[in-house]
Amino acid sequence: MSRLTFKYRLYPNRQQREKLQATLDVCRELYNAGLQERRDAWSSHRKSIGYLAQANQLRDIKTVREDLAAVYSQVLQDVLRRLDKTFQSFFLRVKRGQKAGFPRFRSNGRYDSFTYPQAGFRLNGRLSLSKIGDIKIKLHRPVKGQIKTLTIKRENGFWYVCFSCVVEPEVLPTNDQAVGIDVGLNSFAVLSDGTEITNPRWYQQMQKRLGRAQRHVARRKKFSKRWKKAVRLLAKMHRKVFHQRHDFRAPVVPRHRQPLRSDRSGGLERAGPVSWAAFEIGARCSMGGILCKTGVQS
Repeated sequence: MSRLTFKYRLYPNRQQREKLQATLDVCRELYNAGLQERRDAWSSHRKSIGYLAQANQLRDIKTVREDLAAVYSQVLQDVLRRLDKTFQSFFLRVKRGQKAGFPRFRSNGRYDSFTYPQAGFRLNGRLSLSKIGDIKIKLHRPVKGQIKTLTIKRENGFWYVCFSCVVEPEVLPTNDQAVGIDVGLNSFAVLSDGTEITNPRWYQQMQKRLGRAQRHVARRKKFSKRWKKAVRLLAKMHRKVFHQRHDFRAPVVPRHRQPLRSDRSGGLERAGPVSWAAFEIGARCSMGGILCKTGVQS
């Protein structure tokens, strides 16, 4: 059994967008409050607070905070689990002698998702979420396997849903059509049969517009309405480049062909002068997607 994530675009109406944003704000506030409680308990009493101690307080908090009562209970519990995992990772890095990075408070732009870990959702043509409603969803491909968790995510003003599913491993038919892949910089890749895949250079084509949009952001007063609008336009351009790269690399190698050996070019992204060109072709992400699609490791 393996875990796969299926991501779909949501099209909420105005009231649903307000509820989604309100839920996200409550989750962020709860995360920050839980973090503050852990810091205060340690600084004043040298006492550690775990997930269970904080989760047991949710019922009492809901009696005085109506906005928390408007959010599904398991969503709030998952926020505290996320905080607990953050501290577990922090202590593990300390134990290993790595750069620890103490958990930080999350601002509005750094908390963009909440999760239904077990229940509270249903998919029947539309996505039904507890305490939010039935939301229009674009099912561009069927959901496979058994849905375990559901995560609502906000990206650049758009809303998406991610289903984490347990899926039976797919056995590909055996064949002798093996091909080697050599990722380069002038061309995207050259196959062992001589086929050359050109490099579309999406980022380079968008560079002038990106530079102009970046200058607009720099000239605006920070956090003003015009600055926020310029930031949204800049993020929209970067999002377009991301989607262009993703759509380009998907059909690069037909599914029936099995890569024999690949140069993932991960080192090129750390190779100084050529690192920019390596990021331009998205070598690491592209080869990772191809190998994942064909079920072969390099």
